[in-house]
Amino acid sequence: MNAAETGAAGPGVVGPGARYRDPAAPVPERVHDLLSRMTLTEKVGQVNQRMYGWHAYERADGGHRLTEAFEAEVAAFGGMGALYGLQRADAWSGVGFRSGIEAADGARVCDMVQRYVVEHSRLGIPVLLVEEMPHGHQALDGTVLPVNLAVGATWDPQLYAEASEAAAAELRARGGHVALVSALDMLRDPRWGRAEECFGEDPYLAARLTEALVEGADRAGVAVVLKHFAGQGATVGGRNSAATELGVRELHEIHLAAARAGVRAGAAGVMAAYNEFDGLPCVANRGLLSGLLRGRWGFDGIVMADGGAVDRLVRLTGDPVAAGALALDAGCDLSLWDACFPRLGEAVERGLVDERALDAAVARVLTLKFRLGLFDRPRTPAVHPDPGGPDPVELSERVARASITLLTHEGDVLPLSPAVSRIAVLGPNADSVAQQIGDYTAPQRPGVGITVLDGIRAAACDAEVVHARGCDLVGGDVSGVPGAARLAASCDVAVLVLGGSSARSGDTVFDSNGAALVTAGPPSGMTCGEGVDLADLSLPEGQSALWEAVAATGVPTIVLLVQGRPHALPAHPGTATAVLSAWYPGPWGGRAVADVLFGRAEPRGRLPVSVPRSAAHLPVFYNGKDHGYRGYVDQPASAAHPFGHGLSYTTLVHGPPRLSRDRVSADDPKLSCRVTVRNTGPRAVRETVQLYVRRVSGGTSWPRTRELRGFVPLDLPPGASAEAVFTVDADTLASLDRHQEPVVEPGEVLLETGPSADRTQAARLLIEGPAGGFRTR
Repeated sequence: MNAAETGAAGPGVVGPGARYRDPAAPVPERVHDLLSRMTLTEKVGQVNQRMYGWHAYERADGGHRLTEAFEAEVAAFGGMGALYGLQRADAWSGVGFRSGIEAADGARVCDMVQRYVVEHSRLGIPVLLVEEMPHGHQALDGTVLPVNLAVGATWDPQLYAEASEAAAAELRARGGHVALVSALDMLRDPRWGRAEECFGEDPYLAARLTEALVEGADRAGVAVVLKHFAGQGATVGGRNSAATELGVRELHEIHLAAARAGVRAGAAGVMAAYNEFDGLPCVANRGLLSGLLRGRWGFDGIVMADGGAVDRLVRLTGDPVAAGALALDAGCDLSLWDACFPRLGEAVERGLVDERALDAAVARVLTLKFRLGLFDRPRTPAVHPDPGGPDPVELSERVARASITLLTHEGDVLPLSPAVSRIAVLGPNADSVAQQIGDYTAPQRPGVGITVLDGIRAAACDAEVVHARGCDLVGGDVSGVPGAARLAASCDVAVLVLGGSSARSGDTVFDSNGAALVTAGPPSGMTCGEGVDLADLSLPEGQSALWEAVAATGVPTIVLLVQGRPHALPAHPGTATAVLSAWYPGPWGGRAVADVLFGRAEPRGRLPVSVPRSAAHLPVFYNGKDHGYRGYVDQPASAAHPFGHGLSYTTLVHGPPRLSRDRVSADDPKLSCRVTVRNTGPRAVRETVQLYVRRVSGGTSWPRTRELRGFVPLDLPPGASAEAVFTVDADTLASLDRHQEPVVEPGEVLLETGPSADRTQAARLLIEGPAGGFRTR
């Protein structure tokens, strides 16, 4: 029997009728009662998450047992606030099938951890089990989804909500409580190695997908912590963890929209990013965490530090105790892997931080535990996801299929004809599941997944499929290129599978926070992923040579880019019959690709990011400030392929936007915008109709070229027409005022609709009203 169950009287000792043990009591009352009973050491323990979860157990006697290190960590603080990554598996952690926790054992090991913590906590406080869910639960046997950039290419929040629910259901069935998911980073510079973790370059699209993520996970009973808050995608030069040069307006207009949407949707927490604003790292930025997030937005969830971020503050304070105090006082509630937060007791005793700040952080951690039901249902039942619920493998493949984007198409080579008798499948990404699944992925069992080569072979029916690698993923070795070109010349069509890879291996060297360490050249063939930033966005020399040699044979050439960032493509018109992008489509991406190539599915994907011509003309995002810049002298400044772009196997005609009113008042700006789209070709299609707002006059700041403010999918059979209807309201028309609050400002705007950011038709709208405008939510 533990101390919390003795019923003994006395200061700090729990009697049988303790208010916090009453499931019927309001959560704030339970938290207040429990907090009043806690010692300073116990409070410090609740805001710490310093142990790697894979150090908490070891394999033994055909099962798992808790380690002495785990027991010592619990004893140090009379409990444990949170345990990170108990089931994480990857090259950095060193956890694989020989040493890790497989799906069948997940709930049992979590229950073992939970029982030990509760029984060795004086007050019986359970532990939060925090897991990574970057694109599926990052655990052995976890279903892998396509990466976030692929999700962005679907432009389908409903589909993503289903996929998120399925992934979260797996995590919850295995005993996890909290999912860490990248959602807030904006891809403003594709040189950044973490490009694949972004939904794209646009704040509106990212906001809708962030909402879908939170709502899907919530349906599965999992709390989401959104990464990274804030502005990490704006680091200088695309360099990971570098400084940002953001003004306040750029921060709010671009980098905070997804966070605000996620908070409104009910996110349990946000993770404070590594980057800094004006010299102050996010984890120590009181104005960001307490002033904006908690004050102006009213957020009552937790703020978690990124891994080791609090320890980095020692460079500012010169003292680890002061560094912990600085982060806590700024609004950070829960640390990650650092040595500073465990010394918060010293910080309080030395007067570096008020104990009330610690109490506030502890209260938020306890509130989450109560809301998740951990005090009332501490045991983790050995359950499996609902057999009648969503199939995560099927959803992973659906997301992959919906994300494949047709960038160029000359002639009618696609979809591939049944008359094709011999197909060459070439390139370094043609036959590798590892190079389809992205960074932060657990080891896969042998035989799991379908490569592009596998998918084409299965779909080709009677056609002969031949294969050659042709070149390596990186480097300039072209010795295999002539043979691959000869093979292509003997075929009816060549499918050239190029791109990048974020696959980690056992010989990848890692930083303390898990990022790949790059010194000279990509490690182990990685060309993307955390720590793998590029100065040059061109395809590697060997891949470019293979493309040119195969296209020169005159054989119809389909280039498929399996990638985690947009690459700058060769400027050789006519060198490929078609170019498609598959943004790390996951283990079953090969089948999704084959379905699109053979016409069993239409290419639905639309670009969530502008594709540059080269790294020399960055930035190239579509929604820059509208200063009327004419472009470079030596090359176009426009994107090679613009935001929102994506072709189909049919032809479409978009009509002009039609407004129900051509003028509105700022305090009542509601109207409808309608646009008719006609399928003039021979195949059914799902067309994503996009709505942009462009300010012509008025406003308190210089306008952007255009801003996405809506999108509607239309399913169109051959010859059919349909109408996309947009409800235009205050949220659609709002811009940020001098105080960075959304307001409808008088002036003239263009409402633009079309199939991409560069192919729009416009209708003018006059907004009338007082100079101050009408403030929205």
